[in-house]
Amino acid sequence: MGVFVAVDNIDKVFNLTGGGQYVALKGINLQIKKGEFVSLIGHSGCGKSTLLNMIAGLDLPSEGVVSLEGQRIKKPGPDRMVVFQNYSLLPWLTVRQNISLAVDEVMAGAPASERRQVVDEYIDMVGLRHAVDKYPKQLSGGMKQRVAIARALSIRPKLLLLDEPFGALDALTRGSLQEQLMKLCDEYHITSVMVTHDVDEAVLLSDRIVMLTNGPASKIGGILEVDIPRPRKRMEVVNHPSYYSLRSEIIYFLNQQKRIKKIRAQKTAVIARHGLEKVNLEIGFVPLTACAPLVVAKEKGFFIKHGLDEVNLVRETSWRGIVDGVVGGYLDGAQMPAGMPTWLTAGGHDETPIPIVSALTMTRNGNAITLGKKFYEQGVTNAKEFKQKLLALDGEPHTLGVVHPSSMHNILLRYWLAAGGIDPDRDVSIKTIPPAQMVADLKAGTIDGYCVGDPWNLRAAMEGVGFTVASDLEIWLGHPGKVLGVREDWANTYPNTHVALVKAILEGCRYCADPANHEEIRQMLADRKYLSTRVDYIQLGDPNANTCSLDKPMYEYGHLLFFGDGVNRPSRTEHLWMMTQLARWGDIPLPRNWLEILERVCRVSVFSTASRELGLSDIKYRREPIKLFDGIEFDAEDPLGYLNKLEIKRNVTMAEVHLNAPKAIAA
Repeated sequence: MGVFVAVDNIDKVFNLTGGGQYVALKGINLQIKKGEFVSLIGHSGCGKSTLLNMIAGLDLPSEGVVSLEGQRIKKPGPDRMVVFQNYSLLPWLTVRQNISLAVDEVMAGAPASERRQVVDEYIDMVGLRHAVDKYPKQLSGGMKQRVAIARALSIRPKLLLLDEPFGALDALTRGSLQEQLMKLCDEYHITSVMVTHDVDEAVLLSDRIVMLTNGPASKIGGILEVDIPRPRKRMEVVNHPSYYSLRSEIIYFLNQQKRIKKIRAQKTAVIARHGLEKVNLEIGFVPLTACAPLVVAKEKGFFIKHGLDEVNLVRETSWRGIVDGVVGGYLDGAQMPAGMPTWLTAGGHDETPIPIVSALTMTRNGNAITLGKKFYEQGVTNAKEFKQKLLALDGEPHTLGVVHPSSMHNILLRYWLAAGGIDPDRDVSIKTIPPAQMVADLKAGTIDGYCVGDPWNLRAAMEGVGFTVASDLEIWLGHPGKVLGVREDWANTYPNTHVALVKAILEGCRYCADPANHEEIRQMLADRKYLSTRVDYIQLGDPNANTCSLDKPMYEYGHLLFFGDGVNRPSRTEHLWMMTQLARWGDIPLPRNWLEILERVCRVSVFSTASRELGLSDIKYRREPIKLFDGIEFDAEDPLGYLNKLEIKRNVTMAEVHLNAPKAIAA
């Protein structure tokens, strides 16, 4: 099906009173097919109605072209009808007369009987036969809106444009009109574009949902395809598997836009002081026990000690929020899963390489694989026994949770499964879930297990819903867990600030490693602004026997390492191993220029400067060769040869990753 409406590279700029300009929309591209229902959603001020008005011809773009069936839209026309939230009825005309006014204008050459027949058809279509002679003041809000819809449809426009048509109506009336609108659009194959603030309305009515970013210079932040089949019923769509995932996706987007707006409003001019290029920072974290070095650096004054006067720790509910914050530039840096810097640099996010620098490993270990209680009761103690249970269940679907494709949780879980003969993409389903949601999903039975950091493994064991089947010691003791990540252009623009940031967090790591501080740190982490959980769910040393409590032999728990020999210095070999695992499962191609990527990601010089200035030059950095529990040693000289030795994998592709020349942020 060809393009019906085309919005080609639209900009909209308004001149302000007293001079100056406001850029409302920037670079909008959108194509709409005939018969399609498209919703525009976003926060107030994002330009939804402005875009709708340009499609209607009520306003013209400053740059770009809007066309209908190949014809440029320059002014309003009867081929496009708009239904507004405020009904726009003439108060001195009856229902019939309001509709007749539009029909008589457009069908002026038709016989009166034919025009009357059309009016009657659309009065009946919206169920207003009983009210044809009433005036608007005698109608309810829902009835007025039905008149407006009937008037718009009665002239048989090519395109129906709806500007929050149900926003002022009560819930029952809104639901009824939504059902009627869907029926009309399906029956008459009406092409529609609707502005809405209502997430559920967008999912119910739309074929596609266009999400607009905050203004000024709003752009399309994402387009969702709604795969719920038609005809749809309002009370039944919630049962479709896609409904809540679509709804969650929109809510996530809107919440992120709200957060961006808040952070940008708080941002002040870059302040240089104490020999640092910038002293006011926004650093992202996810509420896990592993965020302890950041929390300690904040609460114990280490940021201030090293000249960073104002460091705001921004709590994100998921690693996706961290990615969006760093990529979007409204976070200066963040706690990241160890694989994320390489994943971003190699183009894992939207297939666009985004060079990220990591100059500090903040934690090692801290992860475990938790399975549901039913597998504990069946005596499962390892991956091979798990495979036997899966085979015995004869193809019943099983879902396991991870927190992000680039996380060590995903990498370690897949490695553990594959070593046990389980294909992580074919024998089970791996789903990305925010860490705080893991235990709830395990309780609800929507997942069978997960790999995540604490406190969520310990919590599942303590609440009796799951057990630790494999810990760090059984998979890779001492693996990198969380790292500090900043954009490469940020690191190049603020080199002294970068060193100060690493120094403050490294001091936090050292403080966390002292058992004498553990009780104090647990209390800090439990606070509402950080983990917001019970203190007994937070464990910094060896947890109690709740974690591994099968009668069959289980290994000790590999607890978090924060500081010490071989802990904090970034390792190119480790990043290369993680790169091979991401390529193994198709998350990125194996870069031909992997040496360049490792040089760009691992900023060892920054770590060396920070540790030297802290007087920590006596820390040993040498680590053992990478060898996981299956005994296969990693050959860093031949990553492709190493991959070829692994039996279960996807088709590994190699490609050159094109990175921009290192640059600084423009002043």
